[in-house]
Amino acid sequence: MKLKTIALVAHDSRKKKMLEWAEYNKETLQKYSLCATGTTAKLLSSIELEDNNHLKVEALYSGPLGGDQQIGAMIAEGRIDALIFFCDNLIMQGHQNDVSALTRLASLYNIAFATNRTTADMILTSPLFKDPNYRRILPTAIEN
Repeated sequence: MKLKTIALVAHDSRKKKMLEWAEYNKETLQKYSLCATGTTAKLLSSIELEDNNHLKVEALYSGPLGGDQQIGAMIAEGRIDALIFFCDNLIMQGHQNDVSALTRLASLYNIAFATNRTTADMILTSPLFKDPNYRRILPTAIEN
């Protein structure tokens, strides 16, 4: 059975919070396939697990250098099951168009999508997210 894939993104001012959240949830996160943008991937890969290994995270490009678009493409291809995006809503990002597009795709393709720790925790602990028989419903406009 294919592991579910979680994409992880954090704006600079929220990377510390993402790292704290991932450290707290590392035993659960290691059960999934993980990918993350740039520096976020490097930080998450430094998390040590009980067996002296580290959290495995596929590193994509930095968000402003195309990482957000890589994740967007993966969502459209059906390769992402959840997006955890700790965003800074108090400042305008230089790559705001990419951030907006990523948010739109997560919503359009009906994937689990968290922008804060509480919602991220709810996704990870949801029986539906762990259920191999659960299938998300795609809008008729994009059904294959």
